[in-house]
Amino acid sequence: MSTQRTPNRTLRFGVLAAVAVAIWWAPPPEGVQAEAWQLLAIFLATIGGLILQPAPMGAVVIMGLTAAVLTGTLSMADALLGYQSATVWLIVSAFLFARCLNKTGLGRRIAFRFIRWFGHKTLGLGYSLSLADLVLAPGIPSGTARTGGVLFPVVRSLCSAYDSEPGPSSKRIGEFLMLTTYQIHCVTCAMFLTAMVANPLMVELAREVAGVDITWAGWAIAASVPGIVSFIALPILVYIMVKPQIRRTPEAAELAREELVRMGPMSRQELAVLAVFGGVFVLWISGEWDALPWSGLPPTGVAFLGLCLLLILEVISWDDVLDERAGWNALVWFGGLVSMATMLSRLGLTEWFAGFVGGYMQGWEWLEVMAVLVLVYLYAHYFFASLTAHVTALFAPFLATAVAAGAPPYFAALTLAFFSSLCASLTHYAGGPSAVFWGAGYTDIKGWWSVGFAISVLFVVVWMGLGPLWWRTLGLF
Repeated sequence: MSTQRTPNRTLRFGVLAAVAVAIWWAPPPEGVQAEAWQLLAIFLATIGGLILQPAPMGAVVIMGLTAAVLTGTLSMADALLGYQSATVWLIVSAFLFARCLNKTGLGRRIAFRFIRWFGHKTLGLGYSLSLADLVLAPGIPSGTARTGGVLFPVVRSLCSAYDSEPGPSSKRIGEFLMLTTYQIHCVTCAMFLTAMVANPLMVELAREVAGVDITWAGWAIAASVPGIVSFIALPILVYIMVKPQIRRTPEAAELAREELVRMGPMSRQELAVLAVFGGVFVLWISGEWDALPWSGLPPTGVAFLGLCLLLILEVISWDDVLDERAGWNALVWFGGLVSMATMLSRLGLTEWFAGFVGGYMQGWEWLEVMAVLVLVYLYAHYFFASLTAHVTALFAPFLATAVAAGAPPYFAALTLAFFSSLCASLTHYAGGPSAVFWGAGYTDIKGWWSVGFAISVLFVVVWMGLGPLWWRTLGLF
């Protein structure tokens, strides 16, 4: 196996090196510092590495930082700047919260509980799985871990219970459940700052590029109305398009009841996780209310408090913390990308890009500019296989362009941030969970892409139609 992969891996590294060298030695455009242009060469090669994946994401970012330091493009202090970010550590904390949900079995219990309550009809079963994702989303910052790890096995067992397998029988109920569960995760990722791993990255970029500070509560409140409307409409749209053959599912509710009986009553550890998570979310939401005594508590400090309580209550051990590979991996690549993106902004490249693109949009109203940018940003994801790569490549320059055109910075940052998750609806290679659900074999490419495109239109109508009305009410612009 290694002899087959090595040439391909070497070729990918060669392509990335060629890209970096070509940009490095190309003359920088007028108004761009040589240092900024050289960092851009390394940054674009790093983004290419996230797409081509000649090595794991963390390794690619470390290589990019090393190249920037050894060439004198960044100082060591600048290269490590991102690792000082509180937002970077917030995402590590969220991964540890997710570990608690999986370790105690609370995530599966929540899923089966919703199925037991609402799963008597096929559409209700779709909503049950969607509600489980919605409840788990604030505490599990990975769609792959949440939708693919916790919910996919539940969906798969439900399909088998109705003899709905890949192939002709997928139309019985399996295709509907698979598509609904996958597509709803795009909405839940957009609704909470801690629901998708790239969301905190955009918070950092928004602070650096546009000078806006997006809080956990601010994000959730802004996303609430368009998120709830999308949440209600999406399963109905999939139901209409897929037309499952089975319409009533009393057996699903019975299966959930049997699973809950098998799991037994909630353990002390599950109750502890539920209580700590509830307290953390209350503090996150109410932390901006000046009248409360805990007003102003930093979200990352609150997350650390929750982790300390979980350690004291022995829900997780220090070995569990050390074993959380996904969280520490996110720390490495997340912090490195923040360092490079921050320095590109401080060196003036993002501002230059905004001015360059804005020159072609002179005379446009900022709402027109935002509409074009959002549509391009959304459908550009056809060319990406990673939400993180998409965000890293496009979020900062698109935000800078929108602000330069007169768009309110907070409004522009949140709009692009929301569509950074919603764009995952489009393809069967959009991100980690798509590989899991597409790989199950219940839908062909035509079905997946047609449903995905229809849902993307729904998102444009809701989040660009209803969304601005809600955000205007909140005073975002």
